[in-house]
Amino acid sequence: MAGNRTLSVTRINPPELDTPPGYSQIVDVRASRVIFIAGQTALDADGKLAGKGDFMVQAEQVFRNLGIALQATGCTAAHLVKLTVFLTDMGNLTLYREARNRFFASVTPAAAPAITLVEVSKLYGPDFMIEIEAIAAA
Repeated sequence: MAGNRTLSVTRINPPELDTPPGYSQIVDVRASRVIFIAGQTALDADGKLAGKGDFMVQAEQVFRNLGIALQATGCTAAHLVKLTVFLTDMGNLTLYREARNRFFASVTPAAAPAITLVEVSKLYGPDFMIEIEAIAAA
């Protein structure tokens, strides 16, 4: 790994594409490290589900877990370049966006990675309502 390379992240929203709310259409990355973070669910440090039946509590726990994973690699939300978000009910989209915006506002400037969001019939546990996997660059 080259020790003298610096991180360069350029977020692009071409005028020919719709300007997305809270994320970027394109993220051009030059980095010495790429970090892949497994899907984070609403499990707390004891492996217990936080917020059974409460989407916002689950979303906050998922973003908390994502922050812990980033911190373990010396990164912050600013290093995120791609998220894949899985919701079991697209009716929770507004609540997801609120939690996402609070998480990304924790860094300056606020991060805006490329994001793919999909509704799925279920996640690995019957009570999970959201899961997020991520890619960071440093």
